[in-house]
This record gives sequence, C-alpha cells and structure tokens, in this order.
Amino acid sequence: MKITVLGTGDATGTPVIGCSCPTCLDAHNGGRSCRTRCSILVESDEGRILIDTGPDLRYQMLKNDIKHIDGVIWTHGHYDHFAGFAEFHRVQYKVDVYGLEETLEYILDYLQFLQPSRHDIPLNTPFKLIGLEFTLFEVLHPPAKKPVGVIISDGKNKVVITGDSQREIPQKSMEIIQQPDLLITDAIVPPSVHVKKHMNTTEATDLARCIGAKEVVFTHLSHYFKPHEEAVKEYPLAYDGMVFEF
Repeated sequence: MKITVLGTGDATGTPVIGCSCPTCLDAHNGGRSCRTRCSILVESDEGRILIDTGPDLRYQMLKNDIKHIDGVIWTHGHYDHFAGFAEFHRVQYKVDVYGLEETLEYILDYLQFLQPSRHDIPLNTPFKLIGLEFTLFEVLHPPAKKPVGVIISDGKNKVVITGDSQREIPQKSMEIIQQPDLLITDAIVPPSVHVKKHMNTTEATDLARCIGAKEVVFTHLSHYFKPHEEAVKEYPLAYDGMVFEF
C-alpha cells in the first residue's frame, strides 16, 4: 500500500491570491509552503483510488504521472474536495465514485455530465477496492452534511484520514479509528488562530494521542503557519507529494 498526499492546502491553497505574507512568498519561490488543494492517492498492486478531488487535480495528476484512476471516494460536498473531478472531462468517463448517499447526491448534481458510476456506501461498513479495505466514519464539519473520514487497511497496516473535521469526533468513530499506523489529519491553523470548522494543531495532536497513532501528519494547512521549513520544526506538517509506503 502506498499513500501520496497530492495536495495539503486549505480551501484557498497557498500562496493565497494577493497575499505577501512570508509563507505565501515562500510558496511563490517554490518552497514546500506551496500547497495545492486536498486530494490523496491510494495505490496497491491492483490499482489507484483518489480520496477527494480538489480543484488542482489536473496539475497534481500531471506532476505525479497519474494517467488513470480506478475510483474516487468523496469525504464531503465542499468544492475544494470535489471540484477537480471535472478535469476527467475527455480523459476518463464512467469513473466509479463512492461516498455517502447525501454526499453523492449533492456532488453529482453538478458533475453528472461526466457520467460517473455511483456507489452509495453506508457509514462504518468496510468495502473492498483495489485489494484494500476502506471504511467511512462520521466526523463533524458544519455546515457540511454528514462529512466522513476514511480508514484504509491492507490487512496488516491501518491508515486513518480524518478529512475536514472538528475535534468532537463521534464516539463510534473514535472506537474504530484506534491504533492506526498513520493518521493524516486536518490541522488548518496553529493554536494562536481561532477556527470553528476544523482542528488546530493542538486539537489534532490530542486526537493522535487519544487514538494511539504511531505516526501523524497534518494536512489541510493554511498560510497562517510560518514557512514550511520553519513550521515543520514545531509541527508534523505534510507537504504536497509526500509519500508513505507500507
């Protein structure tokens, strides 16, 4: 199993249009502060699955030499997590898409022109793709309707991706995400910046501790962090193109 974090940015990405803060300047200069919008590639010997398809998907697929995918899992219906699916126009048709019924209803109202093959998936129910087991678990990210995180297992290793989430993750979800080998979690800002819809780094660190994660990296990152090479000395920040192999 191979996990590539294609995009680590929040809804605006970094650099933010019109911003000249040190982090955005570092991004303009090609540093790891440059963050495209959220998407994660999951690979096995049997295929490739995308978790979320952010607006920068075309660039991400070209940069990472991704010519074909075998399916998409959507965590929720916010544009920075699905809008890039339109980049499959004239590239792939009838792509298999997976998610909760409410999520697919909302997204496919916009993207139906690509004629995806829809698969409604219930919460907390494992399903198989590309030889791996996936499970959708409930998180809280208002005002999104029924946002989810994703558990991935190859039978030996367990990866948990929270998706966009507040710290108040439901108890049932907390029970099934215990003891991951890797936690990829939303941590949009350092604790000095107030947010409501996401976790800050303190909350994400607490989540990792509570579930006994062996390794944790933060994603969905804003430009409110210091430039990456400074911030990473304090926080386990992911960067675009970061790879984990099991």
